[in-house]
Amino acid sequence: MGDLPVSPLVLIGVGSSFAFSGLFYHLYKGKKEELKKLKEIPIFKPDQHLVKVLKASPHRRLQYVAVEGLVQADGESLASQFVPRCYGVIQKIAVEEQWKFWNSLTKTWNSRTINRKETSNSVPFSLVSPGAFINDLYVKVQNPLEASGCYLDRVYFKRSRAEKGLADMVMNGILGEEPVAMEVSEELLRVGSTLTGYGEVVLEGGQVMRLQAPQDGRKFILVPTDHRSFMDGHEKSASMWKMLSAVTGITGAAILTKVICGLVGNQDGKSKKA
Repeated sequence: MGDLPVSPLVLIGVGSSFAFSGLFYHLYKGKKEELKKLKEIPIFKPDQHLVKVLKASPHRRLQYVAVEGLVQADGESLASQFVPRCYGVIQKIAVEEQWKFWNSLTKTWNSRTINRKETSNSVPFSLVSPGAFINDLYVKVQNPLEASGCYLDRVYFKRSRAEKGLADMVMNGILGEEPVAMEVSEELLRVGSTLTGYGEVVLEGGQVMRLQAPQDGRKFILVPTDHRSFMDGHEKSASMWKMLSAVTGITGAAILTKVICGLVGNQDGKSKKA
């Protein structure tokens, strides 16, 4: 069999470039479609305008909208167990142990998390407009723990090395397992933080509004930022996938062009010699 006129590594490089370009373009199209749907969602704040829209809507209900406001506890808020003068309305504390186990097949130590314990606490809270007073309009958030989204802020984290005595070290060596560290973390949805909720809004009576999980199957989402920042993040993500698709596509095309030019040059050289 004759030698290949082109190095296999070059062919792999060209193919990989075009493959990644196609993948990144697919991700870009998906993000653009997601952005299009997000832009179709009406955005409100807990104010008189939202009350008027609800009163004019069938059953005083908006099926799927975004509500942006500041987090305010309806009663007493939750105090952080580790950080002074830090308060929230949702609190999660996680304690877990990091161990390493000996793998006799690979002759290596493998890390693993065991005995993870997590406790969650929450108090009723609402979204209010910036600068609002106690008697101003607000939107109650119903069953926030059912919502998706990374809306908690880590306020505390500590990793403590495991204390081991001589007897423990001997026993651990025999058993092939050894404690490494203990990790403790606390996350809060802080009072006064900006939150945007995506879901169904209902006017309960008078001017009392409630944000809850949609009945049409769409996701109930809480986002720890304002609506504009949330949209900007999606725009940047779409631009990133678009740029990566273009860069990898251009790289693949450049390599392919160079290969073709090289092959044509070799053929011309052989023709002249003949």
